Amino acid sequence: MGYLIGSIPFGYLIVRLVKGVDIRQYGSGRTGGTNVFRVAGFPAGLTTAVLDIGKGAVTVLIVRALFPHTLGWAEALAGVGVVLGHNASCFLGFRGGAGGATATGTALALWTLGGLPGLVVGVFVLFVIGYASLATILSGVTIALTFSIAALAGDTLPPAYGVFGWAVVILQVLALRPNIARLLAGTEKRVTLGDKRASLSDKQKAV
Repeated sequence: MGYLIGSIPFGYLIVRLVKGVDIRQYGSGRTGGTNVFRVAGFPAGLTTAVLDIGKGAVTVLIVRALFPHTLGWAEALAGVGVVLGHNASCFLGFRGGAGGATATGTALALWTLGGLPGLVVGVFVLFVIGYASLATILSGVTIALTFSIAALAGDTLPPAYGVFGWAVVILQVLALRPNIARLLAGTEKRVTLGDKRASLSDKQKAV
């Protein structure tokens, strides 16, 4: 269930609606909010991010209601599934985004107080430092650490949530391998609100 809901490619659909093109052929080739912003503008990017956050949160809430007695494993596994679906959508030839917004929405629904630090870190790194890939990874690591520490410190948070956090970090790192290489080489592109939209005549292979 998590994988199928996560596979809904909101970014792809929005760019198709707004620009009439396949976002996989432009910018980074990903379907997340950052690439949508670069290709179709801020409103489209923001809408994509909100919907991607929403599908993560909704998935957790549905699974939690359907399977309430699994010590957190049902919603944790569904959360991993929704991020996997977002990153490798079965509707887009197993391509997609990097899972930043979707993972944040999932974490907020699992444990709101634990998800908020990840949200704050992600927003800060994205808009102050300017690297979307770094924002995704640091947000994911923050969520994983917060969930793991809380689970180890007492019996109020299921250990399954900590497993969720680190599984998501692995999925994000796998999706962002080319970006990590560019970060290390100092060639990763920054994100600013003043970015020009990606030229629709300048197709780039997805990375």
